[in-house]
Amino acid sequence: MELLRSNLSRVRIPEPTNRIYKHECCVSFETPRSEGGLFVDMTTFLAFGKDYVDWNYEKTGNPVYLHIKQTRKVVPEDRPSKKPTLLAIGVEGGFDNNEPQYEETHNIVILPDYVTFPFPSVELPEKVRLAVDAIIMAEGAERKEQLAAWTADKKQVSAYAMNLPQIDNGVIVPPSGWKCVKCDKKENLWLNLTDGMILCGRKNFDGTGGNNHAIEHYKETSYPLAVKLGTITADLEAADVFSYPEDDSVVDPLLAQHLAFFGIDFSALQKTEMTTAERELDQNTNFDWNRIQESGQDSELIHGPGYTGLANLGNSCYMAATMQVVFSTRSFNSRYYTNQSLKMAFEMAPADPTVDLNMQLTKLAHGMLSGKYSVPAPEDDEENAAISTTNKQEGIPPRMFKAVIAASHPEFSSMRQQDALEFFLHFLDQVERVNGGSSALDPSRSFKFGIEERILCPSGKVGFNKRLDYILSLNIPLHEATNKEELEAFHKLKAEKISEGKDVSHDEIVRPRVPLAACLANYSAPEEIQDYYSTALKAKTTALKTAGLTSFPDYLVLHMRKFVLEEGWVPKKLDVYIDVPDIIDISYMRSKGLQPGEELLPDGVPEAEVESNNPVANEDIVAQLVSMGFNHLHCQKAAINTSNTGVEEAMNWLLAHMDDPDIDVPVSQGAHGNEVDQSKVDTLLSFGFQEEIARKALKASGGDIEKATDWIFNNPDASVSSDMDTSTSSSKPTPDDTELPDGRGRYRLFGIVSHMGTSTHCGHYVAHVLKDGRWVIFNDNKVAASINPPKDMGYLYFFERLDS
Repeated sequence: MELLRSNLSRVRIPEPTNRIYKHECCVSFETPRSEGGLFVDMTTFLAFGKDYVDWNYEKTGNPVYLHIKQTRKVVPEDRPSKKPTLLAIGVEGGFDNNEPQYEETHNIVILPDYVTFPFPSVELPEKVRLAVDAIIMAEGAERKEQLAAWTADKKQVSAYAMNLPQIDNGVIVPPSGWKCVKCDKKENLWLNLTDGMILCGRKNFDGTGGNNHAIEHYKETSYPLAVKLGTITADLEAADVFSYPEDDSVVDPLLAQHLAFFGIDFSALQKTEMTTAERELDQNTNFDWNRIQESGQDSELIHGPGYTGLANLGNSCYMAATMQVVFSTRSFNSRYYTNQSLKMAFEMAPADPTVDLNMQLTKLAHGMLSGKYSVPAPEDDEENAAISTTNKQEGIPPRMFKAVIAASHPEFSSMRQQDALEFFLHFLDQVERVNGGSSALDPSRSFKFGIEERILCPSGKVGFNKRLDYILSLNIPLHEATNKEELEAFHKLKAEKISEGKDVSHDEIVRPRVPLAACLANYSAPEEIQDYYSTALKAKTTALKTAGLTSFPDYLVLHMRKFVLEEGWVPKKLDVYIDVPDIIDISYMRSKGLQPGEELLPDGVPEAEVESNNPVANEDIVAQLVSMGFNHLHCQKAAINTSNTGVEEAMNWLLAHMDDPDIDVPVSQGAHGNEVDQSKVDTLLSFGFQEEIARKALKASGGDIEKATDWIFNNPDASVSSDMDTSTSSSKPTPDDTELPDGRGRYRLFGIVSHMGTSTHCGHYVAHVLKDGRWVIFNDNKVAASINPPKDMGYLYFFERLDS
């Protein structure tokens, strides 16, 4: 006991604001249920597994730890089973809430000799007892972060609910027998809460669903809220209310009142329709979902190094699928596994290794690649045996990695589904930053390549724009489909079915089949640029643009643009198959640069264009301010800096900036035309846009965030280097691609990330990876041999360069 008392200065009683880790080791995936349990540092409140706690003692000198060990309780065989809940879908009997029970024991351990004191004990010093009690009672940091993310995703009260106008037009809605007033649809019906119109919902990408009459009605009337008929029961909170202007499911606190206006007694209604969220889950049963997940096939369960599943943290499949492919590459494997041990990463990490990306990437790599956590479930273990029969291993939960990689991104830090492409690009950007741009260390460089756009002016002269990228984003030319006759027959059948008021079954649907070669050829095909300013002709003209690669990366990622925006910004997924061969050769896509006999376009920007890039003051505002006695130049600046909002706003700005040192600098010489408000840039960054694109959009829209957002969506191919009205002379500085990996243009397919669902922000992602000569499916914590990999249904395709 004297040894413990002599170390009391190293024991802290945690404050409510302290993060306490007690469920998972910060450098491995050991838990209190692991053989050695967990050791919680009573100074820093970080947790370590039995094999790693000595490292922390060597690094920090902190000697006092709370040892937590959980062992499974022995439960009598005749224990009555709990009533199944309604939480599970597609599981016989519902969700089994019979989770195993564990006993937790605690001891105080002093390193380096592992001197142990049992807890609880009245002999322990009071400070130790208080500290241990606080640790045991506290919510673990891992759980806190997860709860915070879930809470942030709760449905919000609609801004339109409290003052919703309702039109007394005599409409009384019957309790059943509903039908769309504009077609014969009797399912997926929405009641507009303003005028009582019953209309069908949106049409799904595969032709099912409604006919878009509900959203078309909103566009015509601007009546904001609708409730889905069939989801209204006595439990009004479960009703599916959608706000069109907020573009989300919302809460209507006055729903009972709004329903009563149309004669609806909600207490008498029973649920007959699925909510939007339930409908998304129900898509698990359709053909595409079953095919991508290889459901119903007797797949061989795989265990061992490189075959570790990732537990779903709640809509984290986009991350799991991406990381399984990424860590199948040599570059990431060697950087964070082969060439970097856990101890090496821990020694380099800051005081809190849970917030260090290098540490958490190394932890994830060792967890996924070592095979330590990829073992068959023991048959005598009731819990794990159940997992084994469903072809699933328990998987490792990448909580700490997710917390670090998403720390600077509000969307990825949420529990919502995300776009796997956006996550992949964000991930590579963070990896590049943490490696300081070192070509020797940075594994993200294996994905990076140069793109060169060649502009041919009618004068015969050429210009070049260069940029670096991680992905090749390909449009899908549907007109290049190879099954046009079958498609024509299907469209005739579909028209007949619609005229008869029938739906087309999944078995009857025919999808276009487009060769990947056509998508690649479409990317490099010449494209006309209208209103291109030629510095050679000193006038606007029509030029030809072609694009090629200046280098061929070690790993080439092809993004299929299956998601497009229809009128009204309604996202639509192209219902198409892509025929992808195992080997591709893109040698013809290499950019050749300036050729002998070709002449570069001269440098220079048109004066009119320079003028148009500068903001222009509203002369009415300026005239009114001048009439009040203000300086004309100062009035111009006031109007410009308030985006010509109005006289009052300009005057307020003017009064606040009269003493600015540059107030008398002429507008044409000021920096206003090139400066962008950083706070507005940060706002667009929070939406997930790249900084360069955000700045360009703000410049193009005069600093208006809403217009800038419109500009980005209307210019999906925009980049800083793709402004065709800037000088295209190669004498301008260009991105440095001289040190990028390069080789031949032959590639082999080794990874596929597939998406199921109507939007990248809902549905499910699955990865297929070519490992050891066979395809393997990674479906969260399910790892099995792939019998029929869906090569024609990928969203992201990963290719490895062949140099032999």
